Amino acid sequence: MVHPLASPDIHKAAKIIKQGGLVAFPTETVYGLGADATNPAAVARIFETKDRPTFDPLIVHVPGLAQAEKLAASFPEGARRLAKRFWPGPITLVVPKTSAIPDLVTAGLPSVALRVPDHPTALELLAECGQPLAAPSANRFGQVSPTTASHVKGSLGDRVDLVLDGGPCRVGVESTIVSFLSDPPLLLRPGGISTEEIEVLVGPLGKPPKDEGSPPAPGRLSDHYATKTPLYLGRDPGKGRRGFLGLAMPENPDDYERIEVIASNGDLREAAANLFAAMRRLDAGGLDAIVASRAPEEGLGRAINDRLLKASRKG
Repeated sequence: MVHPLASPDIHKAAKIIKQGGLVAFPTETVYGLGADATNPAAVARIFETKDRPTFDPLIVHVPGLAQAEKLAASFPEGARRLAKRFWPGPITLVVPKTSAIPDLVTAGLPSVALRVPDHPTALELLAECGQPLAAPSANRFGQVSPTTASHVKGSLGDRVDLVLDGGPCRVGVESTIVSFLSDPPLLLRPGGISTEEIEVLVGPLGKPPKDEGSPPAPGRLSDHYATKTPLYLGRDPGKGRRGFLGLAMPENPDDYERIEVIASNGDLREAAANLFAAMRRLDAGGLDAIVASRAPEEGLGRAINDRLLKASRKG
């Protein structure tokens, strides 16, 4: 449920952004840490606040397709089809950029990741600012993404100038990212829009090469979404105080100190919306390990598994 904000909150937030400040705001996916995408000094504050490496590019949020096209050196027809079908919504399109977007935003890449968020607070803020907003997730780099205002405050504290509280995020996992820098387009990150829905409009998606070098989009690094408590995906270390995370109850519930079931009747939308909050609760539970089970490798299940894999202990 979205809690409507009074206009003075949006006015204050827009003023802060125009002055080079940082505002955390809700989207349908997760809370974003927003700054004026055309102001390099403000964008630099995002990297500093999040402790984020500057080789990891940022997503730029705009209020609509017309504004996105102004920031793109070209906007392929396939990207336009996806934008018309899914914007506002949880899909990000990577296209060649214009000089209006500073290189710091794109980590020096000649492309920019663009999306239109599907949340009234975000859209009202974009309209009031009159500028595109660079906005990664509003948390310390590599940690679990925030899906409530309290998550933002717990992670960033007074590092952010203002937090707009729009209630819990409806989707709960980040946007799907599709790159149109090659043919066929590439799926860079699974997310809130399923691969199947996208391929109906643009055909089969390719996959980026394993040796891609600097990440072409956010969320590509292998240690994103990490909990402080070691998380094991699809395996149980078998010792210590362990918590369980899954779409259904484990076969041996007595083995676990805490259990987080994130879906009723296997509903993947519900699971995605609950994922990060459940990870945070287990991480705060004083456990020695978190054992997570995989979701079905279909639809939003791919996005859930992607986040769990990136959060998991390797080896």
